[in-house]
Amino acid sequence: MATLMIQGTTSDAGKSTVVAALCRALARCGVSVAPFKPQNMALNSAVTEDGGEIGRSTALQAQACYLAPHSDMNPVLLKPETDRGAQVILRGKVHGHMDALDYHAYKRTAKESVMAAWQALENRFDVIIAEGAGSPAEINLREGDIANMGFAEAADCPVILVGDIDRGGVFAQLVGTLALLSESEQARTKGFIINRFRGDIALLKPGLEWLEERTGKPVFGTLPYLQGLVLDAEDSIGLTHAEKASQTLNVIVPALPRISNHTDFDPLRLHPQVSLTFVGPGQPIPAADVVILPGSKSTASDLAWLKQQGWDNAIQRHLRYGGKVLGICGGFQMLGEWVDDPDGLEGKPVKVAGLGLLPLTTRMVAGKQLRNVRGVTVAEGVTVTGYEIHNGVSEGQALNAPLFDIEGRPEGAVSEDGQIIGTYLHGLFDHPEACQALLKQLGLVNGEQSDYQAHRERELDRLADMLEAHIDIEAVIALIDAGASPSQ
Repeated sequence: MATLMIQGTTSDAGKSTVVAALCRALARCGVSVAPFKPQNMALNSAVTEDGGEIGRSTALQAQACYLAPHSDMNPVLLKPETDRGAQVILRGKVHGHMDALDYHAYKRTAKESVMAAWQALENRFDVIIAEGAGSPAEINLREGDIANMGFAEAADCPVILVGDIDRGGVFAQLVGTLALLSESEQARTKGFIINRFRGDIALLKPGLEWLEERTGKPVFGTLPYLQGLVLDAEDSIGLTHAEKASQTLNVIVPALPRISNHTDFDPLRLHPQVSLTFVGPGQPIPAADVVILPGSKSTASDLAWLKQQGWDNAIQRHLRYGGKVLGICGGFQMLGEWVDDPDGLEGKPVKVAGLGLLPLTTRMVAGKQLRNVRGVTVAEGVTVTGYEIHNGVSEGQALNAPLFDIEGRPEGAVSEDGQIIGTYLHGLFDHPEACQALLKQLGLVNGEQSDYQAHRERELDRLADMLEAHIDIEAVIALIDAGASPSQ
């Protein structure tokens, strides 16, 4: 079995997209391939076929391989709850809560889960394309590393290093990163990929020749900047949106400090009749047709932030003018009267008043709900699919008017006047019929169908086409086939 690891000089260097592109290119050739990310820190996550939780970008890479996501593909997921602490998820299940220092000491134990998951994948697939996290040259994090070279050394796999030229300084990124690695790690690094290049490649050629001469390692290729690429983000929010030919529904979303699964909104950002804007801290809250309160990893603290930013008053004014409000997961909980976290599952034990827009209360309880679901909208009987990732259990009169019927189980809530809607389901807008029906409830009466799943497939193929056109794919495949080790 063969494993190839893609590492980057920085966060957001393009590791995730290179892995997705390589996975799709190999899968299209009939190769039995799977993605693997030993450790990820992200608040965008997906529910797996085995009932676990992994990073959203790894789930997308599984789709690139024509696979359902599995918890073995991302054995360590860290979901930040504060600037110094995170929920630790091992092989899909919540292990506990740790601050950064405690987790740094725990990494040796977590490595056992990483290697067990990798070996389980190796037993099922011929090729594993692994993805690093951040940079392998972060000196303070190298002891006990499981995310980058620590894994590559343990798995004895070759590494390709990706640098982002769009940020500038790509040669310093690549040479500097290589210089900070150990001798064995330098030998394990078999070459480079330069990402997001704009311009005439002839102007870059002298630099590429210098890099190869300086390091003795090949540049496998230079990937162009892909305009308009929209795929599930690992964690960062893109605050810009494309201008639409027909803007008929204006949607705003508060960019909560601990916003989770903001990929819920990617289909809306692409919809030809929706203009969606994330509103950050300190920004004025604009008028809109719809306010969507997103998921949150720390519902109580993000609710306090909303109030500090004046969103509670803005939402009341929005409703008086006939606007609509949708709450998803943590945002749904915020719409109620109380959010109670007596055991401090999302931070300190606390009970806080909600926005009071729906007659329900939420209590955080141990045992995270993780499930993929299928049902219908109560209003029109349109099929809807999605997934649940939450600790809270909500109760109250609001639930007597559900938004969905999930296999005979009522889910979500709709206010009597239809202005306020809440649900625990993520991924609501991914499928065209459900997206159209939900947008109709939110005020887009003559909405077009927009198929985000088909969009994902087109973008993955576009990535693979670009990769095959601009890198030496035969050299990369030869590297995989060789199962190269530092001694080779």
